[in-house]
Amino acid sequence: MDRAMRLVVLGRDGVINRFREEHIADPAEWEPLPGALEAIARLNHAGWHVVVATNQPGLGTGLLDMAGLNAVHRRMNEELARHGGRIDAIFICPHTAADGCDCRKPAPGLLLKIAERFGVDCAEMVVAGDTLRDLQAAHAAGCEPHLIRSGRSAHLTPAEAEALALQVPGSRVHADLDAFVAHLVQRQPTLAGQAGPSSGYGALPAA
Repeated sequence: MDRAMRLVVLGRDGVINRFREEHIADPAEWEPLPGALEAIARLNHAGWHVVVATNQPGLGTGLLDMAGLNAVHRRMNEELARHGGRIDAIFICPHTAADGCDCRKPAPGLLLKIAERFGVDCAEMVVAGDTLRDLQAAHAAGCEPHLIRSGRSAHLTPAEAEALALQVPGSRVHADLDAFVAHLVQRQPTLAGQAGPSSGYGALPAA
């Protein structure tokens, strides 16, 4: 992958914002995790594109609608912009587990769509999430999987998180999003004088 198209795919709930058992249907309910917005901005400044891939089954059950979800994502993007960062696109699976779709994580469909849209090889995409299904989706798509010990994995001890990650070949574990970003930036520093990627926003339901 060209250095100008370094691509990280993040889960949303439990990675960028606090996980809630109830669907986040109102922008006022969206609360960033400490340091998460700064970590994304640091990725951007190091030359990475950042894309979100998120299961939103509330769309399928009628507990959410696209207008409300887009309002939540506008709030997320506005808060991120205040910290000097951006998300280039948001890919959504609107289905429930009963629908049997190919895009609901742990299925790889969302990640495959992202790779196609951005013209990158899945093997060069880095995927980070807070659940086993994030790792499984990354592995199924041929991406590089990372577990963030936040959100639904926050209760795990380091040993428990490592044991969970061992279920998916090649997975790495990080204490939080900031530690994950530090890992990426350290291993692949930005080219001197490289311009950051252009920004954009899209809430894209996956069919």
